[in-house]
Amino acid sequence: MEKTTILEKNETQSCCGHGHDHAHGGHTKDYMIITVTALLTGGYWSGLLPSIAGVDTALIAAILCGYPIVREAIRAICQRGDTKVGLLVSIAILASLAIGEYFAAAEVALIMTIGELLEHMTLEKANLALQKLAGLAPLKARLLKDGVEQEIAAEAVQVGDQLLVKPGDKIPVDGLVTAGYASVDQSAITGESIPLERREGDTVFGGTLATSGSIELVATKVGQDTALGHIINMVREAQESKAPIARMIDRWANWFVPLSLTIALLVYLVTGDIVRGVTILIVFCPCAMLLSTPTAVAAAIGAAARRGILIKGGEVLESAGRIDTILFDKTGTITIGKPQVKAVRCFGSRDRAFILGIAAGIEKRSEHHLAKAILQAAAEEDILPVEPDNWRPVIGQGIIAGYEGIGYLLGNKALLTGRDIGLTAEQAAYCDAEQALGGTVVFLVEGDAVVGMLVIEDPIRQEAAEVLSALYPKQVAGLVMLTGDAAAAGHAIGSRLNIPVIHGDLLPGDKVNFIKEYQAAGGKVAMIGDGINDAPALVKADIGIAMGCTGTDIAIEAADIALLSDDLRKIPEAIQVSRRAYKTIGQNIIVANLINIVAIGFAAVGILGPVAAAIVHNAGSILVVLNSARLLRSAETANVA
Repeated sequence: MEKTTILEKNETQSCCGHGHDHAHGGHTKDYMIITVTALLTGGYWSGLLPSIAGVDTALIAAILCGYPIVREAIRAICQRGDTKVGLLVSIAILASLAIGEYFAAAEVALIMTIGELLEHMTLEKANLALQKLAGLAPLKARLLKDGVEQEIAAEAVQVGDQLLVKPGDKIPVDGLVTAGYASVDQSAITGESIPLERREGDTVFGGTLATSGSIELVATKVGQDTALGHIINMVREAQESKAPIARMIDRWANWFVPLSLTIALLVYLVTGDIVRGVTILIVFCPCAMLLSTPTAVAAAIGAAARRGILIKGGEVLESAGRIDTILFDKTGTITIGKPQVKAVRCFGSRDRAFILGIAAGIEKRSEHHLAKAILQAAAEEDILPVEPDNWRPVIGQGIIAGYEGIGYLLGNKALLTGRDIGLTAEQAAYCDAEQALGGTVVFLVEGDAVVGMLVIEDPIRQEAAEVLSALYPKQVAGLVMLTGDAAAAGHAIGSRLNIPVIHGDLLPGDKVNFIKEYQAAGGKVAMIGDGINDAPALVKADIGIAMGCTGTDIAIEAADIALLSDDLRKIPEAIQVSRRAYKTIGQNIIVANLINIVAIGFAAVGILGPVAAAIVHNAGSILVVLNSARLLRSAETANVA
């Protein structure tokens, strides 16, 4: 994995400064310019160095420190058509030089450069999350070739290479374990604090740590294609994306230049003092305003990523902060997503082995989550699945199949109802009792009679009750559970968790329709699901949140927010981070505007001079950046409560 490739795109652009590339923390040139300019202005002010080779020392200092600012302003206009970056400050410096105020021009340029340096250093801290993610990429790998171990650069690993991972090693790439056993700490990728056991057949991710044990693996994804590579790229793109409020501020800022020039000219015409006009140009530059949103977005998204929460950009962050209704899919979100056969009830002459054999045979081709439970139950009892003569799925209901000339149905009650197959009183009572306990009942029909019922349970997540009580009604006004299972089973689980609204017997399209209903009623809706069966609903919701993603899942494509672990507690955290970011953006905008308005007033009446204006201007920008940086700490200390 190439760390430099990931990070070198991350260039920090100052609003008023010269925009050096500080991606790698290189401030040497800034230090040199600041030091030399400070010495020159100090020498001029003290009278020890009034001139150098007949040239005014203050003029030399102003050119040395002001040239990069003016150059970047011209470049911004020519290359990007951007009149916001440093134009007003550049005009102020040039105007000061034109009227012979060399010392004022030098001081303004010096203070602006110092302010920009402090701004960059603070922004780099806010961007530390991305650097830490890139730092997870290991530098070395142990390649196994013909049974011989050799150490190579991790970036040299190719798909299909056989690798060895020893205790304490970082796993170099994504791979499939082929031999051995290890305990792997995936906290850096998924946010899970407890190391997971990994053995033959399991998947491992690059950048995770083998805390104990040793494994051999075959590389399946390398470089930017790994889960870590995808995550880093997503976080970088998200941090660079603009929230709607940022686009509005950008449009507003375009009016600042003509407005400030007009006000500066009016002040000069009224007072006859050109210095006041120059001062207004300095304080009017909208740097703090322009920084108010992107700094908060970058800090919030970076902090969330370090906790295993991937937020896809500023627009998602802003929308998530306004969510008032949350819809949960039941399976794999509220439950752990690993259903198990709890009971098999036989009717007529058919026994348990027959029921499981037929059911497992029918489910062999199915990708439904309940199919795995039935196949696992048959395997545990050494029952061989039959080979159906024919097989046809019925979406949202079950499967129609044939075996040895006899027709079979395997599915939910809707599959039976649509074919006029009824239940006996005994069967109906058993079904109702199991569903009331939260079980999912799968019916096996032979010919036109129910010969078996399989009761399947999916355990509720341990943290579900705690998380749901934290969300409703404290954080959201509406909480809804959606499930394709029987309504009775859904209500049984929902009542245990105090979920106020439960909808059962749903097809995938029904979930989308419910989202539309809540949106039509004015709700800002978040949908939480597994990202596969729920992909249409995740896309339709205002915010789609997918759980248990690993950087390459389809869930990440469908969702707006991807949780890298199955921990439900990440959901309140994601909402809290979004709301804190939205609140911080508001604070930043108020601070930026307040400082600008007061400073303009002081400049107009002559209280504020050019040098003081430069200090105030930079103070506003630094305050905004520092306020945004608080999101890094607040996200790390976030908890469910």
